[in-house]
Amino acid sequence: MDAVLHLLPGKDGTGTALAPRLISLKLFQMAVRVCPVSGRAASISTNADFAGSANPVTWLRFLPATKDMAILQRALDALAAIVFPAPCRVCGATLTNASRIPICETCLTSFIEISEPMCQCCGRPFISPVAAQAIQPLCRLCRTQEYAFERARSYAIYNDALVSAITLLKYEQVTRLGNWFAARLAGVVAKAGKNLRADVVVPVPLHPARQRERGYNQAELIARPLARRLGLKLGPYLLVRTKPRPAQLLLSRRQRWESVRGAYAIRAGVRVDKLRVLLVDDVLTTGATLDACSRALLDAGAESVVGVTVARVVSGWALSGPPQRRATESVEGTQRAVASILNR
Repeated sequence: MDAVLHLLPGKDGTGTALAPRLISLKLFQMAVRVCPVSGRAASISTNADFAGSANPVTWLRFLPATKDMAILQRALDALAAIVFPAPCRVCGATLTNASRIPICETCLTSFIEISEPMCQCCGRPFISPVAAQAIQPLCRLCRTQEYAFERARSYAIYNDALVSAITLLKYEQVTRLGNWFAARLAGVVAKAGKNLRADVVVPVPLHPARQRERGYNQAELIARPLARRLGLKLGPYLLVRTKPRPAQLLLSRRQRWESVRGAYAIRAGVRVDKLRVLLVDDVLTTGATLDACSRALLDAGAESVVGVTVARVVSGWALSGPPQRRATESVEGTQRAVASILNR
């Protein structure tokens, strides 16, 4: 261990700016001695593949799953908490495990996953079990065939912890959360089976001006790894947003529907004839955005449209989760982020 610790930068200046990478390499070499490497890992060039990583546990996925590896993982979690201490970006508590996303296990487990009973069309969870006893369990809006999409499902209820996590993805460039959310949505799709069958995955697009301002589309950061996990094509080029969202942050339900009516179109020169489309977005609030995108796709000849989102806003559902201590954001900034998510 001394061979690792002496690389840390300190007041004496004995360490270097490359210390985290050198530590990562040293830890990998130690792991190879502790746990024999076989298969894929045996063919990996240690210097080329691991010296460039500042994360001392990035390479763990290449090592065989053994009892020794489990022990090593726990040891590395403890080491990471000491050598690279960092706060959870949701609740502020010190992270005690090595992870590629800056959120603690307590916050992650506070996400309330959506399960039955729910509306069989839009996926809205039923608070009362009586509603689920209907011959065809549908919410009020779906009974009137309000939506153009066939079905929609969401990973979890929009609660305090989840809105903070989505804010990290949207506004603070914690882009690795896109892959984490994609893994959860892949589970949602697998659970739905044939109800969410699709040929192509399409992220809900941002208006070009908004995407230039932000630098990326958070829906695409989720859709890209999701398409890869599902073995489907990714079609971020199929849809475009032609009409910017209003500058007003808080919109009524009616205003929200009006703001997206006719706001999406098929990109010139592309065809969606007979395609089954899986739309991907971060939050489903009223369903207006998924509906508007679905109408544009169906009008252009798509066979069917279904949708998945990370979060679902449910009126009457109490928010829960650990107390928020986002010291890096002002109250006004947090309110702006939350309002923007609600009015996407």
